Amino acid sequence: MKGFAMLGIGNTGWIEKESPVCGPMDALVKPITLSPCTSDVHTVWAGAIGDRHNMILGHEAVGEVVEVGSLVKDFKKGDKVVVPAITPDWNSLEAQGGFAMHSGGMLAGWKFSNFKDGVFAELFHVNDADGNMALLPEGVDPVDATMLCDMVPTGFHGAELADVQYGDNVCVIGIGPVGLMSVAGAVLRGASNVYAVGSRPTCISVAKEYGATDIINYREGDIVDQIMDRTGGKGVDKVIIVGGDVDTMIQAITILKPGGNIGNVNYLGEGDYVKVP
Repeated sequence: MKGFAMLGIGNTGWIEKESPVCGPMDALVKPITLSPCTSDVHTVWAGAIGDRHNMILGHEAVGEVVEVGSLVKDFKKGDKVVVPAITPDWNSLEAQGGFAMHSGGMLAGWKFSNFKDGVFAELFHVNDADGNMALLPEGVDPVDATMLCDMVPTGFHGAELADVQYGDNVCVIGIGPVGLMSVAGAVLRGASNVYAVGSRPTCISVAKEYGATDIINYREGDIVDQIMDRTGGKGVDKVIIVGGDVDTMIQAITILKPGGNIGNVNYLGEGDYVKVP
């Protein structure tokens, strides 16, 4: 089969590989819609997870099932499915203990384009299919459903990591697609005020639609000063980091009230350590 792969750090291209083999609990899926992720960029050009050679990229896909294993109960050939970016081994001790992202090892729940070939291919493999696929509802556009593979759950996970509660004042740093979902997630969890940090007009408009109460434009001044000014010097209860670099963590800690929480779903980039002010 043909796939778009990381040939090495800083190098990509189309390659030919053997088609994956379907195990008894697995499925093979043919892509219908795909989406690239900033993580693919970090993987290739920043070497974020180390060097990989001839590894097919991609972890966001809606597709059609072409084969299921003998123990798969909930899916059959021809089903249209949404496949998440994170596909844990649900029978592992880590997953059973509530740490599915790390089933089998650190970050090992993230398999596509990390420990095995990703979805940018004519065919891709899904482990533990009954736990790692969802049927595409009738009438839902596959393009829209692709948002559910990574962008929506990652953004919502940021709100979960920050432990947003009713009445919290929350700052979301970065309002790209995932950050916008963090805004929505914070609102759904009951945040009273959401300070959305960004500068692009379209993203600002969408952030307001999702419930952001205040826009902090980093091009108009230091975000720490702006947020402390708007909160009367008190800061915020929770921070969700969805953009920026290692210095963003410093800003997040600075604007956080004592006892507050930070949820980070962002790749912070280069740096040997994160400074704590």
